[in-house]
Amino acid sequence: MPRCEQVPPAVDTPVDAVISRMRALGATLHPRDGVAVFNRVYLAVTEAVDGHVDRGRFTDPRAAITLDVRFAERYLDAVEAAARDRRAPACWRPLFQLRRHPGVRPLQFALAGINAHIGHDLALAVVDTCRTLDCAPVDLQDEFDAVGDLLVSLEERIREDLMPGPDLLQIADPLTHLLGSWSLERARDAAWTAARALWALRGLPDIAGEFTEHLDTAVGLAGRMLLTPLAEPPLRG
Repeated sequence: MPRCEQVPPAVDTPVDAVISRMRALGATLHPRDGVAVFNRVYLAVTEAVDGHVDRGRFTDPRAAITLDVRFAERYLDAVEAAARDRRAPACWRPLFQLRRHPGVRPLQFALAGINAHIGHDLALAVVDTCRTLDCAPVDLQDEFDAVGDLLVSLEERIREDLMPGPDLLQIADPLTHLLGSWSLERARDAAWTAARALWALRGLPDIAGEFTEHLDTAVGLAGRMLLTPLAEPPLRG
């Protein structure tokens, strides 16, 4: 990854600082870059969370902000690792490796990023937040569910915006089949279970580390399948 794509240094301020970092990252990327596709999606999610905070829609705004920022930092740290030629988490490597592949559709890039972020990063972000706020995962469930609901609603919009139109339905059949095998709601439920397991294992660092490593690997495998290259649709004359 070129050095110009490095993420600006983290600032210890809430959601608006994270939004600024995502916008700065997006400005360095070609629109067709797979990371750029996901970054636009995730920026929309983060802006929606910020709007909910401003309108007082979270039961505990401090918990919601902390969870949102810790969550976003894991994505930005992964991009920073790749930019500096360091080893990124396994869940993010397929997106970084295939980000410019001409046979991968924008919707695949978006959902592969969501898979990595929800399947792996979300559980760890819940644990990070619990440590920061000195609470247990159960204390964050309302905020977790509210952010998850935003993600589900945005995923529906993403599929509508990035899915090929009816005139390409036959060509899109492999894409429809591929993406139908993955569910954000199931990934979110699994992330909550993983967060609770990791919290229960916090006094057993060796086992917790092994659990996290296997989670990272499994999510990376799912991401690689989501990014299976598909034939480009023919140009219409």
